[in-house]
Amino acid sequence: MRERIDWAAGAWTTPPASAVAGDALRVTAAEGSDAWRRTAYGFVHDTEHALLAPLPVGAAMEVVFTADFDREFDQAGIFVRADAERWMKAGVEYADGVLGVGAVVTDRMSDWSVGAVPEWAERTLRVRVSRLPDALVVRAGIDGEPLRLVRVAPFAGDLDAAAGPFVCAPTRSGLEVVFRTWERTDADTALH
Repeated sequence: MRERIDWAAGAWTTPPASAVAGDALRVTAAEGSDAWRRTAYGFVHDTEHALLAPLPVGAAMEVVFTADFDREFDQAGIFVRADAERWMKAGVEYADGVLGVGAVVTDRMSDWSVGAVPEWAERTLRVRVSRLPDALVVRAGIDGEPLRLVRVAPFAGDLDAAAGPFVCAPTRSGLEVVFRTWERTDADTALH
C-alpha cells in the first residue's frame, strides 16, 4: 500500500505562521514553536506545528522535505501523537552547530537521541515512522538513498495515534520547510 495524503486531510496541533498548500506544502514556523516535556530543562513546550492524520498499527507515515536548517534547534520530520503526554517527533534538528538525525520520545517525560549528519545539509530528506503492535520504528536518510534505522521506541498498540509532517523553530522566526510528499504506507516489518 502507498497512499498519498492530501494536505487538507490533516489537522494542525498548533497552526504555523503560514502554510501554503499545492503540489508541495510550504510551512513557515512561528518563533518559539517546540515540543518537549520536563526532562533536564524543566519546561513543557507543546506548540509544535504538526499536521496529523490517523496512524494505525501496521501502517507507516513518510514525508520528503527540504529546508535551510541553520539556527539552533531548527527541526522538521514526522510527529506521532496519542495525547499531550505520549508522542514522538523524529527527523532532523540543527543543534550545537551541526545537523543531526534523531527522535524525542515522550511518555510523560521526554528523552532525546541525536547523531550528527552534516552531509545531509541542503539535501532533500525522507523520514518514515512505522507503527508496530508495541513500537515505533524510525528510518531516515537522503531521498533516493537507503534509509538508516534511527530509533526503535516503545509505543502501545492499543492507543489511537495520528502522525504527519512537523516543523519547530524554538529560537527564530522565518524557518520555512517545504514538504514535497506525505504518504501512508505499510509498516516496515523487519528491523534489519
